[in-house]
Amino acid sequence: MTTIPSTTVRFVTRPFHYPPPMLATRADIREVWSQAWPAAISMLSWAVMQFVDSLMVAGLGDAAVAAQSNGGSIAWAPMSFGFGLLALVNTLVAQRVGAKRTNEIARYGWAGVWVAVAYALLVLLPYGAIVGPVLRTYEVHSPEILDGEIAYMRIVLAAGVFTLLGKAIANFFYGLQRPKVVTVAALAGNIANVVGNYIFIFGEQGATVFGVDLPGLPGTPALGVAGAAVGTAIGTAIEALIPFALFLAPKLDRELSVRRAWRPDFGAMRDILRLGSPAGLQLLSESGSWAIFMVYLVGTFGEAHNAAGSAVMKYIMLSFMPALGIANAATAVVGKHIGEGNLDAAKRSGHAAVFIAAAWMTFCAACFLLFRAELASVFLDSDEAIGIAATLFIFAALFQTLDALGTVYAHALRGAGDTLVPGLATVFLAWTVILGGGFYLRAAHPELSSKGPWIAATAYIVLLGLFLTIRFERGGWRRIHLLDGAGGRDQAAPRL
Repeated sequence: MTTIPSTTVRFVTRPFHYPPPMLATRADIREVWSQAWPAAISMLSWAVMQFVDSLMVAGLGDAAVAAQSNGGSIAWAPMSFGFGLLALVNTLVAQRVGAKRTNEIARYGWAGVWVAVAYALLVLLPYGAIVGPVLRTYEVHSPEILDGEIAYMRIVLAAGVFTLLGKAIANFFYGLQRPKVVTVAALAGNIANVVGNYIFIFGEQGATVFGVDLPGLPGTPALGVAGAAVGTAIGTAIEALIPFALFLAPKLDRELSVRRAWRPDFGAMRDILRLGSPAGLQLLSESGSWAIFMVYLVGTFGEAHNAAGSAVMKYIMLSFMPALGIANAATAVVGKHIGEGNLDAAKRSGHAAVFIAAAWMTFCAACFLLFRAELASVFLDSDEAIGIAATLFIFAALFQTLDALGTVYAHALRGAGDTLVPGLATVFLAWTVILGGGFYLRAAHPELSSKGPWIAATAYIVLLGLFLTIRFERGGWRRIHLLDGAGGRDQAAPRL
């Protein structure tokens, strides 16, 4: 039996200079767009589930909206590390697709599956058991909000094995340049989430939808915020199992020998852990700091500020997640071109993805500015909360375009295997600017109320976007080699 060498990273030291700028061509934009639109729809899935959950509990009051949003943020924090970790499945598969090393592709798909299952069992479940008592000890929120957010968080984390399994398989298909598989699963999962939400939020008494009284499912209790989490759990399970079934299907097995590679490959898993940990740390740092930002910095200003911030975050996620899908497409296309040894095409692909993502998020920024009160009123009842949210939408609009640059360039660098420095930069800026700046403004300028932390968050996104843009354009990622041996590009590295 042939032994496949483990992935190694090699840095080639050469004199450095800035490579000339290369603008994306129409062909580059078309190539990225063919991967980006299905990935954007797929990545929107989690945000849409969270948005729908908030929308469907909004009739229960502003406290329910805050509880659902906070519970989602608390659950997302540990899951985000797993998301970043598993993103390297995309890179490792895409580079092998470009290098035509098809005999190595299935092992990384299965390695992603095993890492996802292990992470869910060893991290998500213990976290869910511990964080509830911690939140109750500090009593940051009212009992009504606290009970709802803990219930929502625990159910979502219990279903985390399906969420992470779905991301592992999604990244496999992204790297394989077949994102439409994931799109179909995301649509099915979101339909299931809506149905599950209705059944378990409102119980057997049902609800009034667009003026029509609809019946509930007999014998079903009305679980409120916890019912939204049950719907999300059902949706994520369906979203994961559909592509997993296709992963095991005879057609892909004939092409890549998938079924024969099912046993845990610790070398491939080690590659994902080593290369993906900085990316996981990057996402964990961002999500963790945002969770503290929403739950503690913003939440302590009262229920109206808490609910207003939660409503604004829902729209920010609707803007951000399609951009994240475009960024995942950038990882796949950049990785494929690097596997081919075509580094100029890889750079143009990064530029094409930035163009698409920036256009989308700039459009969202305009909507935030023009319709901020109307958007807030979808979730909020009180005039006070709507007024606060309308102001916060201005901050959200200010950072949209630079958020697109930072998100896409981080993933383009990930496609080349450049994860360590972006990860460390994200950690440093998140904890010094979002949290350090947020705590400072809250203490030194309490008259700003929740606007103070939002100023700090805006500064963080601007600084990170500029840093990652400069890092990608400098081109140091060209010196990183993830492939070795035959089919790699060790013999064709360009001079810098």
